[in-house]
Amino acid sequence: MKKIIYSVLASSALTLLLMGCEQTTPHTGATAIANEEAPKIGYLAPNFRLTNLQGEEVSIAGLSGKVLFINFWATWCAPCLAEMPSMEILYHDFKDEGLEMLAVSSDAEGALIVQPFAQKLELTYPILLDPDYRVHDKYRIQSVPTTILVDRNSVITHRIVGARNWNDTASRDLIEKLLMTR
Repeated sequence: MKKIIYSVLASSALTLLLMGCEQTTPHTGATAIANEEAPKIGYLAPNFRLTNLQGEEVSIAGLSGKVLFINFWATWCAPCLAEMPSMEILYHDFKDEGLEMLAVSSDAEGALIVQPFAQKLELTYPILLDPDYRVHDKYRIQSVPTTILVDRNSVITHRIVGARNWNDTASRDLIEKLLMTR
C-alpha cells in the first residue's frame, strides 16, 4: 500500500513540475492588450526594456544577432525553481557561442525578493524585473515557467510552457541548432 501511495505522490509531483504555475495576481495591463495578438512562432519577438538586478536597463533590441532564451518565472513557483539549475548549466555552456539568457521575474516585490533568491541559488545569468507584469502581458504569459526561444534574426522559434530539464540531450540539441542557424 505504501508503494502505491508513494507512486501516486511522485507522479503528482512530476505532473505539477511539468505543468507550471498559473499566474494568480491580476495583471495591470491585461485589459489594455486584450485585443492584441500574442507573439507567435515565426514572427519577430516584440521588443521590451526591463531593469536587471544591477539596476541597468536591458532591451532585447540591443541583443540582435544572438539567440535569446527568455524565461518567464517567479520565486514562488516550484517548477521554476526546479529548472533553474539546468538553465545555469546551459547558460555557461553556450553563452560564449551567442546564447543570451534573460530570466524575467514577475515577483511584485522586485529586487527585494529576487536578489537574495538568485544569490542563494548562485544564478549568474541575467535576471530582469517585471513587477508590474508589463512584459508578461506583452508576451501573453499565462503560467510560469514559460520559455520563449528567439533566433539570431529576432524571430520566435519556440514557446515552451512548463518546466524542462535544459541540460538533457534534446534541449541542448535544440539550442545548438539555433546557435548554428544564421
